[in-house]
Amino acid sequence: MSVDFVGRRGALFWLALKTGFFTIITLGFYRFWMKTRLRRWYWSAIRPGGHPMEYVGEPLEKLLGFFIAVVILTFYIGIVNLLLMFLSFAVFSTASVGYLASFAGVVPLWFYARYRARRYVLSRTRWRGVRFGLEKAAWGYTWRAVAHWSVTLISLGALWPRMTFYLEKYVIDRTYFGSARLHQDGHWSMLYRAAIPLIIALLLLAGSMVWILWSDPVFGPEGLSLGGIAHDILTDGTVVYPLARPERLLLVPIALAGILYGAIHYRFVSKRLMAGHKSAEGITLASRLSGPRVAFIYTFGSFIAYSVLVVGVGALAIAGLAVFGPSALVFLDLGIEEASLDIPQSVAVALLVMFYLAIFLLWNVLYNTFVTFPLMRHLARTTSLPKRYGLRYVSQRARDEFAEAEGFAEALDVGAAI
Repeated sequence: MSVDFVGRRGALFWLALKTGFFTIITLGFYRFWMKTRLRRWYWSAIRPGGHPMEYVGEPLEKLLGFFIAVVILTFYIGIVNLLLMFLSFAVFSTASVGYLASFAGVVPLWFYARYRARRYVLSRTRWRGVRFGLEKAAWGYTWRAVAHWSVTLISLGALWPRMTFYLEKYVIDRTYFGSARLHQDGHWSMLYRAAIPLIIALLLLAGSMVWILWSDPVFGPEGLSLGGIAHDILTDGTVVYPLARPERLLLVPIALAGILYGAIHYRFVSKRLMAGHKSAEGITLASRLSGPRVAFIYTFGSFIAYSVLVVGVGALAIAGLAVFGPSALVFLDLGIEEASLDIPQSVAVALLVMFYLAIFLLWNVLYNTFVTFPLMRHLARTTSLPKRYGLRYVSQRARDEFAEAEGFAEALDVGAAI
């Protein structure tokens, strides 16, 4: 059973533009409706075996859930931060420890919100009329995520595949399609294959830095060397410090570009490897996802979206200079004559605010059109179900009800994605 994707880029562009415009003129309140409409469009475009997916979430439950989460988080973060700051001043006589502890206290909430958001999305997703679902285990995911991240940081990233695998396994082993429970098999060491480009790029960066700082010469007027010849003397007596030669530094940007590609490659190829080990009774998955293809989508699409963002922000700065003059814009006297445009200040401010919002509206539309759309299309079309006889035995699952929907993810800004 193959998976098809039938959506069209032009239709998505106009939908994202229209819903984004409504979000701006409603001061952000329409974003819950915008997200719902975009999800319904994406879900209906994905069709395993010719049957479209369905997203049945409601924007009102997202809005109410957001308000509930904001109230809870305001109370929690306010009380906790007050106690932490008091202890920081009382014990350490400084606020720095309190700020650090406050940040550390919010990190578990981020993992909690992430799990809750996934549970909500699955509970509002159906295929062939059958609901998906996720068990109530957000706090279990939270402490495991904190523990795995701690181990990963201590290992300087060497155990990142271990964290990726076990967190994904925790979620998948609690995921249901109707009455069918999913399982994540395999072993975390298999994900090192996905990390090969990233590992090579990191080794290249480390090797190039060693080559520059050790084998080649260094810094200072005397040409102090860390282990090689400090400088070259040409036939005409000119002293040339090798560090000043641009070709010596070419490996650094190449390595940084490789790290960026390796990070994207690892994120999605690891999903492909784990997809081949996901199963339920009589149901299996397979993925033919291409790491280079995904990296191209991210690079090309992000270039288009962020180019518009950079140009727009630059144009906004020029418009601000033209309307208010440099001193009013940056609170500095730059020695440039003040602008003398005969525009009422209130009208000018309103126009600049509208221009500012329009820039980010267009960025969001282009990101959806050139990154999210081709990425989801590629993910869908490279996925299949080799074994599917178990689908005939799947029965319906009860609707999962919980009041705050994606509220915590929205409040902590981890649920803004599709």
